[in-house]
Amino acid sequence: MKHRNRYAKWLLFAALTIPVPACGDDSTDPPADPTGSGGSGGGATTGTGGSGAGTTTGSGSGGGGAGGSGAGTTTGSGGGGGEGGSGAGTATGGGGGEGGSGAGTTTGSGGGGGEGGSGAGTTTGGGGGEGGSGAGTATGTGGGEGGSGAGTTTGTGGAGGESAGTTTGTGGGGGAGGESASVEWPTVTSEIPLDPEIEDAIAELLAQMSPAQKVGQMVQPEILAITPDQVREYHIGSVLNGGGSWPGRSKHATVADWVALADAYYAASTDTSGAPGEHLGIPVIWGVDAVHGHNNVIGATLFPQNIGLGAMNDPDLIEEIGSITATEVAVTGLDWAFAPTLAVVRDDRWGRSYEGYSEDPEIVKSYAGRMIRGLQGRPADSADLFSGRHVIATAKHFMGDGGTEQGKDQGNTVCSEEDLRDIHAQGYLSALEAGAQTVMASFSSWNGDKMHGHRYLLTDILKGQLGFTGFVIGDWNGHGQLPGCNNSQCAAAINAGVDMIMVPNDWRAFIENTIAEVQSGEIPMARVDDAVTRILRVKMRAGLFGPKANKGAPSARSVAGDATLLAAPEHRAVAREAVRKSLVLLKNKGDVLPLSKSMNVLVAGKTADNIQNQSGGWTLTWQGTGNTNADFPNAQSIYAGIDEAIAGAGMSGSATLSPDGTAAADTFDAAIVVIGETPYAEGQGDIGKFETLEHANLNPEDLAVIDTIRAQAPSVPIVTVFVSGRPLHTNKELNRSDAFVAAWLPGSEGGGVADVLFGDYEFQGKLSFSWPSADCQAPINKGDGETPLFPYGYGLVTTDADVLDDDLPEVSTGHGCAAPDPGEAGTTNEPLEIFVDGDEKGDYVLRIGGPSNWGGIDVGMGATLPGGEVSVSTVDGEIQGSAKQVTWSATGQIYAQVSAGMPGVDLSPYYNSETSIVFRARVDAPPEGTLVTLSAHCVYPCFGDINIASTLTSIADGEWHEVSVPLKCLTDKGLDITNVNTPFLIYSESPMDVAIEDVRWEPFTAGPTPTCAF
Repeated sequence: MKHRNRYAKWLLFAALTIPVPACGDDSTDPPADPTGSGGSGGGATTGTGGSGAGTTTGSGSGGGGAGGSGAGTTTGSGGGGGEGGSGAGTATGGGGGEGGSGAGTTTGSGGGGGEGGSGAGTTTGGGGGEGGSGAGTATGTGGGEGGSGAGTTTGTGGAGGESAGTTTGTGGGGGAGGESASVEWPTVTSEIPLDPEIEDAIAELLAQMSPAQKVGQMVQPEILAITPDQVREYHIGSVLNGGGSWPGRSKHATVADWVALADAYYAASTDTSGAPGEHLGIPVIWGVDAVHGHNNVIGATLFPQNIGLGAMNDPDLIEEIGSITATEVAVTGLDWAFAPTLAVVRDDRWGRSYEGYSEDPEIVKSYAGRMIRGLQGRPADSADLFSGRHVIATAKHFMGDGGTEQGKDQGNTVCSEEDLRDIHAQGYLSALEAGAQTVMASFSSWNGDKMHGHRYLLTDILKGQLGFTGFVIGDWNGHGQLPGCNNSQCAAAINAGVDMIMVPNDWRAFIENTIAEVQSGEIPMARVDDAVTRILRVKMRAGLFGPKANKGAPSARSVAGDATLLAAPEHRAVAREAVRKSLVLLKNKGDVLPLSKSMNVLVAGKTADNIQNQSGGWTLTWQGTGNTNADFPNAQSIYAGIDEAIAGAGMSGSATLSPDGTAAADTFDAAIVVIGETPYAEGQGDIGKFETLEHANLNPEDLAVIDTIRAQAPSVPIVTVFVSGRPLHTNKELNRSDAFVAAWLPGSEGGGVADVLFGDYEFQGKLSFSWPSADCQAPINKGDGETPLFPYGYGLVTTDADVLDDDLPEVSTGHGCAAPDPGEAGTTNEPLEIFVDGDEKGDYVLRIGGPSNWGGIDVGMGATLPGGEVSVSTVDGEIQGSAKQVTWSATGQIYAQVSAGMPGVDLSPYYNSETSIVFRARVDAPPEGTLVTLSAHCVYPCFGDINIASTLTSIADGEWHEVSVPLKCLTDKGLDITNVNTPFLIYSESPMDVAIEDVRWEPFTAGPTPTCAF
């Protein structure tokens, strides 16, 4: 308690007074300002230091101080004592000074001394200055507070800054290094307060725990990489299943299978047999990405993705959706949902746009708290909160993930701290107020600093000013992206404030390394104790153990194992209501809608009878691909819903399915064309610099269907239902459609679309995102001065007058919205050899990866993944030993990548040279599934890919064939040709057996207008 109270006091003081630099301003030598406050430009005579290592020098005087707690020395001469810090250090004051709570020295002479920081460093005061809480030096000759991060602030009365850098000022005080002129953050009061009984139980348990037991609680492996026995042996705090990971590696795992594995992990973690204190019986918690329903489980209710929910703007329904999702998660025995996503999406090129509710922070804020209450239960109702039908929720991804430059996944959000607070933080305010128990750190950066290592935001703001008492969970190996870190070690992330590290595969090495870092002092034990305290607090609050325990083993919980609750009729009814309310009518020429159920209707388009497409990413698999309608036993396609609506009316109407639109369209009364994007998730969904927002360019087959119907039947009205994860430039499709409906990604209840098309319900949805008027109009957001085609908040009802003409501009940008001029790079005639004659060429190394080790292992003469998903051996091809036999038993990949640590390469000349990616293949066993992609990567998650499953199946005769894929097919799908680090990758979601040799990029083989139909 003493540590917590002292720290909270410091945070409050820091939040009110620390100068914090403006976004994007990295000045280290600002001019002084004798009267102003320290910022990224002006110094301050009375400024206080930030949280980083630094030096503060000032002049002035001050009084004495008291001896601190911890190893340290306080010496005062000529003015009064100083306060030694609560860590190793020395405080010496000529006029007194206060030593910091960490390793360091505080020295004062000639005046009033200063306060040493709570980290490694030195504070020296002639007139005093206050040292910050980090490694560094604070020297004061006039008063001021040293910062708590790496840096130096020097001035006559200045303040130490937070972060790496040096700030020097004269004439009244130095400015602040690191974070900027003061930005006031609100105070949030959680509806779930600290419980003294729980806090006492935590303190008692923590005192019994060894370093290994503590560190084990801070680690979260993936279920495919850890057994129940290992959970017990290593004292693991949590496990997760990633997208496309199921018990027994079976997508069709039953409810009983899920519960049985949950029971096994729980039983292992709570087994206290053995020597006293060897195993303390702390229950493990299992987390899952339940982001639009319990979307990893066959047969679960699939709600519209968040972008659709944003269009309905119905917070009450959001809470109900959260409650149903929690119930279905609890049915499978799991404890924790990684939801909701609170991204405020500012650039539609981002491949996770559909995970955000809106570009408007107000909608996100109005939804966040309600979804948290739905998932966890209402704090005001003790019988509801964390009952057997509720789970732990996660507010993610903290913070700014929706604002990255050019919509790049895991990219950099450049904005001021005010904008970070006013735009990207708003959802967290209501989520924390509602009692969100976990917050997930984002892969992204803010002004160049990775969120997984951002102490100021994770600790000072989130845990300090915003009062968050739960724990911070990292994202999938996100810690490994920090400078000086890798997947198996990262003191920086823990010290920054990440409490539980999501380390799917390298968890054993991570535990070993973290224990060593704790023992060496690189990670303070106080930081570990704080992290474990937070983790234990959440587990006890959730009723898993401790004084409020009410759950027991997963199978013993109130709804566990009840498969009838998956997609229960009442759950599906709510999902169908959400679909109806999410649909946005953008065009209705001649009052085409609503349609009559007496009509004979042609239903066309690739998504008309495709539940996978209408559900989107994070559906059964990570990317939402590799599924058929048979994988959705409790769902209805859009076509099936239309057919049911017409048949159920008992009139003369009918619905005829023709995906390619080649049925005799002129024999129908109307055509409903269901088109749009195909599923994707993080990384793979980004629209890269060589692409545009034009849907007709991204998915030309859709426009072809509309044109086919229009050519056959010029007078038959066409109703286009556009299924997508974001607004796109659809002028060509709009011009050819009489009515146009934005259906987003509706999920399992396709019948909700028919409900509105045929007039059983009126359209209610309004755009929660601006709709672009040009193919490169991104970013575009409410209030930014741009003119969209359809503004934020737009949405017709069928009785509205439609003023949209059929002559919208159809101008297409050339080679991409952010691409350099390709002509400047020239051309080449030289093949890029990758794997030829059995040798890895240039800097490229062949590797394999899969769920048991996505980090990858070198192939050499042969290799097998730890989980057996992919194995490789050397075989004869054109010459002896020139080929690799690659056998997939499950999801995995083989790829050629530049050597470790090497940057990507600009291969623009190949883009200009009509190049194809060419390899020889002998298919000994064709793919069992429908998804096998050939791709090239521009430092993951940047890449472009194309499905070659059909091609491989067509040549599965045991003979050698040459496969050639135009490079343009990959640049059109997101490959940044200027930064290629992986020029060849084959990924399969299912078993197959293929021998590969002679891999190269071959110029002038694709032709000027290549086909990408494979």
